Amino acid sequence: MPAGPSAEPRAWLRANMVSTLDGAAQHDGRSQPISNAADMRIFGTLRALADVVLVGAETVRQEGYRPARARAEFAARRAAAGQTPAPAVAVVSAGLDLDFSLPLFTAPLVPTLILTGAAAPRDRIAAAEKAGARVLIAGDGAGVEPARAVRALAELGHTRLLTEGGPRLLGQLVAAGVLDELCLTVAPMLTAGAAQRIAGGPSVAVPSRFALVSLLEEDGFLFSRYRRV
Repeated sequence: MPAGPSAEPRAWLRANMVSTLDGAAQHDGRSQPISNAADMRIFGTLRALADVVLVGAETVRQEGYRPARARAEFAARRAAAGQTPAPAVAVVSAGLDLDFSLPLFTAPLVPTLILTGAAAPRDRIAAAEKAGARVLIAGDGAGVEPARAVRALAELGHTRLLTEGGPRLLGQLVAAGVLDELCLTVAPMLTAGAAQRIAGGPSVAVPSRFALVSLLEEDGFLFSRYRRV
């Protein structure tokens, strides 16, 4: 949550993910087939409350990410909170292997941010900036350090952070200990196969403990919210 005026700004990082009963975070590489209308309402609401939507480059490519849109029903609330009409999208990418001709970069309501490392290709940084994106360095090497990414966004005044994954990015955020809250939809579906879980990558030495804050149900889907203990 935002800190007092004399303190360093403190961001709150929330994740929003969906999973099947057997742990699949995707079907055929996308989350949409395991979602439903209620899940999408929550998706839209959480976006409307956020300053920034943090997402991995692979998810941008797989899900065909577009700019976040302004929602009339949240306009007054966002204005009162000093937020932009819609959240910015912040893409985490080491190599900046992104299509900068997409609307996410050429036609966002709020300029798209790119978080990358100091060793990122200079020509790709230049291409991103030419397309209108703002590039933030959040790592000394090729990759992004999660704690530095969160801090870089907070320093811009973005303290209400939402991540929608994908699994690789969420795994990095969990491993770095920077995730504060998880909103998890459990879909009443079984997919089998080799789909990713909601968080991937190396395991943590000690499992992170979260406390259940709320649990709702609609049409067999469970909508849970957990906070870090």
